[in-house]
Amino acid sequence: MPGAYDGFSARLIERAGFGAAMLTGSGVSESRLGQPDVGIAGLAETVGAARDIAACVDLPLIADADTGYGNAVNVFHAVRSFERAGVAGVMIEDQVWPKRCGHLAGREVIPAHEMAGKVAAAVDARESDEFVVIARTDAAGPLGIEAAIERANLYAAAGADVLFADALASVEEIGQFAREAEGPVAVNMGFAIRTRRTTPLLSARQLEQLGVAVMIVPRMLTAAAARGMQLALDVLTESVETGEVIEREDLLLSFEELNELMGLADVQILEQRFLTDAQLAVKYGQRD
Repeated sequence: MPGAYDGFSARLIERAGFGAAMLTGSGVSESRLGQPDVGIAGLAETVGAARDIAACVDLPLIADADTGYGNAVNVFHAVRSFERAGVAGVMIEDQVWPKRCGHLAGREVIPAHEMAGKVAAAVDARESDEFVVIARTDAAGPLGIEAAIERANLYAAAGADVLFADALASVEEIGQFAREAEGPVAVNMGFAIRTRRTTPLLSARQLEQLGVAVMIVPRMLTAAAARGMQLALDVLTESVETGEVIEREDLLLSFEELNELMGLADVQILEQRFLTDAQLAVKYGQRD
């Protein structure tokens, strides 16, 4: 599941043929608020993003619900809010709030049984049995892989559908977690280049061979979009400084491609169906 964070990314993921996407919490915080993934984005911002993105694609979305924004009661409310926003599931984690990106230093985890209560609340809150609850543990870093496996199995007993240990430090840890966790396992993976010093970079096929059921790639599109915007701005700066027009088709979607991606043709079909002939004549200069 690639990480979606806005309408562009969700439509492109759907266009590329992926069967589902992860609504990345870091992407929402970074793109909507311009803030790092350290617990600044709350329930309202993330549910709002989920509702907007779910409305523009048919793609099933799993929303990153962070810690559930409080205790088990808050988790119950959060799950109801996300499900009614149109997503297909949520991921909740056992970090202390305010949480932080699982690949940053300084992570802390709540007691395991407290998190099990959150998972049970999430499962009870969902209105459809098809709504997926992913239980994430960040215990591998501060407490070790054995603690992460023990916690994951406790969360499975509480009803979690998928188990996820973030920031596993080696291929061996990924394999051990996949073998010993009592349920389908998800792994957070980078892509193309490695700039962090936690989970090793593996392909989907390699992860599948280790027994992993789900690979999420949450930061790929945010990082790619930021790099693309940076490169385009560099070219604009060059044009300003040299006084020359620079055309670089490799940097941008064309105007037509962008409109096609956003579904402008669907809008035009609706216009033809529902606007009067007089309205169409004014809008498009049509003549009898």
